[in-house]
Amino acid sequence: MPDLALKKVTWREWLGLAAGLLALVALFLPWTTLTASRPEIEDVLRTLPATDVTRDAWRSGFLAWAPVFLLFLPGLAVVLFGRVDAVRRAGLPHLWLMAAIGALLLMVLGWTTLDWQFDADQRGILSAAGIEIGSGLGRHLGLVAAAVSVVVAFFDVRRLRAETRTRRP
Repeated sequence: MPDLALKKVTWREWLGLAAGLLALVALFLPWTTLTASRPEIEDVLRTLPATDVTRDAWRSGFLAWAPVFLLFLPGLAVVLFGRVDAVRRAGLPHLWLMAAIGALLLMVLGWTTLDWQFDADQRGILSAAGIEIGSGLGRHLGLVAAAVSVVVAFFDVRRLRAETRTRRP
């Protein structure tokens, strides 16, 4: 039976789970916001329902919510199974690193294609009215969580390599 004692979980593994949990919380914060530089347009935006002016990750598209699960699930896996030598040697730290890099790349792609959530006509109307499509707090927190997960996973892979070298006769 594998040893799943939580007190044996390393700080890297806890940090990986924390990054995934932060990303999960960020799902429900604004990921996309509409802002205007002109006061009269800003007043109009304030009168609209909040769901028309801000979007959480669920309403911001696949490139908003999918990377979050690429962070959370491996973070959970390393906490639950990171102490099982066979699972670590089979590549759990490498899987975590690749998932974190994939999540980071998807988030960056989502950031660069932020305005694609709106069709061409909507983007034209928003632009003509002086309304800008911007990123919200959730997108920023998600990106920070992804970056933290990549760095910590990288150090976990290095630790595994060092462990593997010391085991060889």
